[in-house]
Amino acid sequence: MRLSEFWRAVSDEFGEAYGRVLVNDLVLSELGSQTAAEALRKGIPARSVWLALVKAADVPESRWYGVGLPEPKK
Repeated sequence: MRLSEFWRAVSDEFGEAYGRVLVNDLVLSELGSQTAAEALRKGIPARSVWLALVKAADVPESRWYGVGLPEPKK
């Protein structure tokens, strides 16, 4: 997952404003008690951060994968 895909997934799942709040404020125990923003700055892969974020936010597993990708061109 690229960083741009991470941000698209966050926006698609949580909305742009609330997604940014979660990324900046929600402490993720799975990532050593740091926020998603801190983890990304420290070089933790975006996919790992995404998975920790959706688990902490109780997003159904059916929506964990395939998000953040652009819609296929027709």
